[in-house]
Amino acid sequence: MRLFHKFFKRDTKNQEMQAMEQFYSQFITPGDLCFDVGANIGNRTEVFLKLGANIVCIEPQESCYTTLKKLYGNNKKVTILNHGLADKEGFSTLNICENAPTISTMSDTWMHEGRFSKNYKWTRTQLVPVTTLDQLIEEYGLPKLCKIDVEGFEFQVLKGLHTQIPYLSFEFTKEFFDNAKNCINHLISIGYNEFNCSIGESQQLFSPAWITHDELYTKLELYEDVFLWGDIYARCY
Repeated sequence: MRLFHKFFKRDTKNQEMQAMEQFYSQFITPGDLCFDVGANIGNRTEVFLKLGANIVCIEPQESCYTTLKKLYGNNKKVTILNHGLADKEGFSTLNICENAPTISTMSDTWMHEGRFSKNYKWTRTQLVPVTTLDQLIEEYGLPKLCKIDVEGFEFQVLKGLHTQIPYLSFEFTKEFFDNAKNCINHLISIGYNEFNCSIGESQQLFSPAWITHDELYTKLELYEDVFLWGDIYARCY
């Protein structure tokens, strides 16, 4: 039975990876540059590599950075940066959840009022250096895709961007959808006008055609799930 579960889990992971590869292949071609903002331990980085991309990983959490270095530190296609992103250069406090590192956050509001606030504790803090997306672009070049997953700190990260990236995604949750709207308004202000969304880990866009921000809001309002989450995509040519 243990052997069955071992191979079942392996097969499930392979299926998930294949689904992610197929999904991201619509954005990434071999040789493209990608930014993995909030890389954690590199599950998206692994997919981007399989698609032939060069990746800049941004991960402020020390334990996750150590894992990234072990996995990809010798890969010439991967650059790993141990800092965060914000609207300006400086330092920011990272609240660390040691029991669930993926929900460590720089957002106090997300920590105290989000869906995980009742069941998890952020037991320590880490002062981390932060830079901006604009500065990353100046240093490493314009990416084809920028994926942002920073647990409620998305708007602060996007305020540091004033350059159009062809494809960009950021995570949203229903309880903080006003934050997502702030993100979209900023993107509109710098020239983005086409949007889409992937619900949860569905690995598919919910609209076959790219739509306006108002159409996006209308579609998302149809979902009654109080725990709705996913990634909003923006594109600009």
